[in-house]
Amino acid sequence: MPKIASIDVCAAAVPLDKVTSFSNRSVSTRHYGLVKVRTDDGIEGIGFCYVGSAAGGIFSAAVQELLAPVLLGKDTHAVEALWRDMYQESLLQGRQGTVLRAISALDTAIWDINARAAKLPLHRYLGAVELESVPAYASGGYYLDGKTPQHLGEEMASYAAKGFKAVKMKTGRLSPREEEARLKAAREAVGPDVEVMMDCNNAWEDLTQALQYIRRFEQYDPYFIEEPFGPDDIDNHARLARATRLPIATAEIGYGRWYHKQLLEKEACSILQTDAAVCGGITEWKRIAATAASHGVVVCPHWFHDLHAPLVAATPNARYVEYFWDDQVLNFRRLVDRQLDHKNGRVILHQTPGLGFGFDEKEVAKTGKWVTVR
Repeated sequence: MPKIASIDVCAAAVPLDKVTSFSNRSVSTRHYGLVKVRTDDGIEGIGFCYVGSAAGGIFSAAVQELLAPVLLGKDTHAVEALWRDMYQESLLQGRQGTVLRAISALDTAIWDINARAAKLPLHRYLGAVELESVPAYASGGYYLDGKTPQHLGEEMASYAAKGFKAVKMKTGRLSPREEEARLKAAREAVGPDVEVMMDCNNAWEDLTQALQYIRRFEQYDPYFIEEPFGPDDIDNHARLARATRLPIATAEIGYGRWYHKQLLEKEACSILQTDAAVCGGITEWKRIAATAASHGVVVCPHWFHDLHAPLVAATPNARYVEYFWDDQVLNFRRLVDRQLDHKNGRVILHQTPGLGFGFDEKEVAKTGKWVTVR
C-alpha cells in the first residue's frame, strides 16, 4: 500500500507583465501555493492553489506546521479519511481562506497520485462523461490603462476567431452607462451566437445599485452575471436572482459544502463556479457538484483549467471550463511543464496518467523555494 513519505511545499510569487484591474482592485503579482506529495514507492502527485496578491507564506506555514503531519505515513487510498483529518486538524486555524486552500492543494495531489498509480488520466479515473475534450469559454476583458470599449470588442472577437463559442469580460468598475458601452461593444463584436459572460468580482453593495447596471445589460443577453455581491452576501444574490431573468453565477471563492448548501437552498444562483483549489480540493468539489445536480444547478468551475478540465469531463452537470489562452492574467501557466490545447472552443484533455503535467522547475525556482517535510 502506498504511504506518503514526504511533502514539498513552495510559495511562488509571479509578477504580472502589466498591472491588471478588476471592478474594485488591481493586481501586480500573484502568489500561488504549490505542493508535491511523494509516496514510499516513488509516485509523486502535485497540487496547487491561488493564495492572492500577497502573503504566500501563510500557505507554506499551513502545509508545514499543520497539515503535513496529518498526512505523513498515511495510505493515499484513504482519501475521505485524509480529508476529514486535515479539516479537523485545522478547525481552529481556519475553515476558510488559505488554510482550506492548502487542504485543497494537498487533496488534489493525493488524487493525482492515485490516478497516476492506476495509470489513468484523472478524468477517466474519476469516471468520465467526456473522454477527449470539454467545452470552454475564453476568459479576459480586464481593465487596462487606455483600453477602450472598441479595444474590448476586438479582444472578445479575437477569442471567437479562435473558435470559442463563449467569452467572458469584466464589469462593475465604471458607471452603468460606461459599462453598458463596454458590453454593447463586446456583443456587437462577437455577434448574437457567441455567449457573453460578465464578471463583477463583488462590485456591488446592494440590490438597488446592482439593478442600475442589470437593467442596462439585459437587452444584450449575457449568459450570466458573475459575483455581483460579496461572497457572503447570499441574501442579495437571491434577491437579484428573483429580480432579473439573467442567470446569476457565484461561489468561486466559496468554501466547503455547507456554504454551497446555503446558496442552493436560498436559490441564490443558477450556476456554481466552485473552484476545487479553493473549496476543499477534488474530494469536496465532487460533493458540491453532486449536490448542485440534485438542485438542477449547473457547475462552471472558476480558473485553473489545468485542474478543472478533468473534473468537468467527469461531471454530468458541468457545462464549461474557464480557459485563459495566454499567461498574462492566469500566469500560473508559466509554472507548469505542459499546457492544455484547445480546438473549436473545446479544451483537449490530457491522456497521460493523473493530471497529466508537472511543475516547470526552472520557472518555479525563479519565484520561490521548495521546502521538504518528512
